[in-house]
Amino acid sequence: MTSSTAVFPDSRRSPLGTLTVIPWCSEPTADDPGDPLLMVYSLGDGAGGPEAGQAAMRAQLEQLGLSVGKQLVDLGSDSRFSASLLVEAERAVLTLPFMRAQCPVPPEWQHAAHAKGQVYLILAVRPWPQAVPGRAVPPEELRAFVSGEGFLEGSAHCLLPVLRVRT
Repeated sequence: MTSSTAVFPDSRRSPLGTLTVIPWCSEPTADDPGDPLLMVYSLGDGAGGPEAGQAAMRAQLEQLGLSVGKQLVDLGSDSRFSASLLVEAERAVLTLPFMRAQCPVPPEWQHAAHAKGQVYLILAVRPWPQAVPGRAVPPEELRAFVSGEGFLEGSAHCLLPVLRVRT
């Protein structure tokens, strides 16, 4: 199980509503620590409701130059994007032009992120009001949401390099 973290808990005046971040990791094997994933989605509780939130998220992504669909963008090799992800002390700090979020991550997620050097970032256009911050999200609910009809085509997909604190 994993739980989500709210980015803007009082953003109901914005069409985006409450933006939320949730981490998860694919199953590790003996040779592979798994693939760390991080998803940003809205609860659909913004001004104008879920439809306005979808339009606002799509507009934010297009303004950044990210396409919504199956195209994977490597943010580490494309300098047009201002995005960063710091992973330390079982926390991930995601910074995008329209948001900044800090969320707890499990040790295995952090290990996978450091081992891979990057995280698969999904920016979902479709809201997910059931996955509220602070409530554990069972794996089957997460799986159902990300494998639902139109999810892949309705999200921006990125590889984001992992930063670490240098000592």
